Amino acid sequence: MDTTSVPVIELRQVTKTFGRGTAAMQALRGVDLVIQSGEFVAVMGPSGSGKSTCMNILGCLDTPTTGSYLFQGVTVGSLSRDQRAILRRHYLGFIFQGYNLLNRTTALENVELPLIYRGDPVEVRHQRAQEALAAVGLSGWEHHTPGELSGGQQQRVAIARAIVTQPAVLLADEPTGNLDTARSQEIMDILTRLNFDQGITIVMVTHEPDMAAYARRTVHFRDGLVVPEHEIQHEGGA
Repeated sequence: MDTTSVPVIELRQVTKTFGRGTAAMQALRGVDLVIQSGEFVAVMGPSGSGKSTCMNILGCLDTPTTGSYLFQGVTVGSLSRDQRAILRRHYLGFIFQGYNLLNRTTALENVELPLIYRGDPVEVRHQRAQEALAAVGLSGWEHHTPGELSGGQQQRVAIARAIVTQPAVLLADEPTGNLDTARSQEIMDILTRLNFDQGITIVMVTHEPDMAAYARRTVHFRDGLVVPEHEIQHEGGA
């Protein structure tokens, strides 16, 4: 299938409702979003705006109540549970604010985990994990545990784990939220390089304008909807 002519991600009138009846809460109210292959998109918005719910849907961790999510032209809602798991393992990489590393395992072993779940041979796992650690500047740190690494180094390990499967899309949820300014800039430089050099599409939730500035485009959420660009420009000039 030729995926070059279709967006890597497309949401069509996606809604998400939690609860029922009088307790129902509509987190997304008809979101349209198109992300092309190779883009670096920052997602911003106040707490409760729907951005995290949207990211969960993009990561196949949740499903829309109504509307469609298309990944490389394929309707994700038509996939079986096993097929969605394959999509997550082979096409998506995840980076979290809290690193989510296993404390008693080495950096190399943490990075290998997605390949273990995928059933890759030991030799392949070792080689790809070492290459991923090198890509984030951690050659020589393979056998250190998270407790022996700084916060910035732990997030680099987490990025290496996210890219070791050579995903089409990286989904980053507040990747610099636990880091100081200098370490945050280092992480953003790595993400920018991965986007530019390897062509990995990146979708990053952040509440920090300085971090969003690294992206090529910013999408703003408000009240469960994507704010049209002309409204953002008008507010910025007000």
